[in-house]
Amino acid sequence: MIHAGFKSDIGMKRKNNEDSCFMMPREQVYMVADGVGGNNSGETASGLAVSTIAERIKKKSPLSVKKDEDVIGILKDCVELANRKIINYGIKHPENKGMATTIVMCCVKGNKAYFANAGDSRAYILRGGELCQITEDHSFVNSLLKKGAISPEEAMSHEKRNMITKALGAENQVGADYYQTDIKNGDIILLCTDGLYGEVPEEELCEAIEKTDDMSELAATLVEMANCHGGRDNVTAVCLKVEGGYFNE
Repeated sequence: MIHAGFKSDIGMKRKNNEDSCFMMPREQVYMVADGVGGNNSGETASGLAVSTIAERIKKKSPLSVKKDEDVIGILKDCVELANRKIINYGIKHPENKGMATTIVMCCVKGNKAYFANAGDSRAYILRGGELCQITEDHSFVNSLLKKGAISPEEAMSHEKRNMITKALGAENQVGADYYQTDIKNGDIILLCTDGLYGEVPEEELCEAIEKTDDMSELAATLVEMANCHGGRDNVTAVCLKVEGGYFNE
């Protein structure tokens, strides 16, 4: 089974919270989105993304199919549908033109977890004391890192560290990434916005995750840590603990 908890917070510097998250325990689908755009458009975009995906999942759950590629296919349909909804909303409401949002979502099925990602919100898995990043950031700074143009230390303070290169609502074709990985009893999955990992070093995240069994308490702790480190952005965390061996097979 999955034990889940979440927390979203405005942070210490922002005027409104443009992050959104949604948990669907029955379908074992969980998601986090980080909106961008003026006039509260980021808030609209992230909210529209998670609500659109949730409605799509209710119509056809990933738990209803057997093949890995079919699970990924459902996640892809969700992402593409949310992208179209956000683009069309911007067309109908010119004051929201240009709004966009990241998305990271996870579906747990049997002894596997499936992920979709567009933007720089992240998915991690903690296992055996090691925190492993599952997703890859779609960001300008990450592209420089991959080329070896800057160091990880330089990336942390780069003036364009918040510039994303993929997002829902930005282009007609999202180009999202999709992943699947085996999971084991005791694994903890973390979905979060850059307001968390941009403030709290990974070693501190790992230490906090290892100390806490209650996922709601863990999510609240991680958000508090981000705020104590400065809270320069909205911060959202969804925490999932795998317990009881294999499930939904």
